[in-house]
Amino acid sequence: MANTETALKEALASIEGATGAALVDYTSGMALGTIGGSKGFDLTVAAAGNTDVVRAKLRTMEHLGLKGEIEDILITLSDAYHLIRLLTGRGGNGLFLYLVLDSKRANLAMARHQLKKIEAELEV
Repeated sequence: MANTETALKEALASIEGATGAALVDYTSGMALGTIGGSKGFDLTVAAAGNTDVVRAKLRTMEHLGLKGEIEDILITLSDAYHLIRLLTGRGGNGLFLYLVLDSKRANLAMARHQLKKIEAELEV
């Protein structure tokens, strides 16, 4: 089992093209941990903003009566991928992993696979 800091370090080290990662509580918008980012990219602000994305999707699914669970949400920018993975196990309800990837270096399928593995090992 990995704690938040270990899981985020693993995401940055093991996922090709990863430039930042965060564990976020989407009920409050608060980042419980962050790693990476840059002067021009504040992961805490991005994490808080992406809570709106998660909430909007969950609300839309409820209005449509969709019963499936969200695995992840992908936002594709011209130079980056932003991957949001909702946690489902061991107290992860209300949390998501947020990963920022350089789209020129990242393999999106492998990033999704690795993030799922990190989620399975994360204990919150």
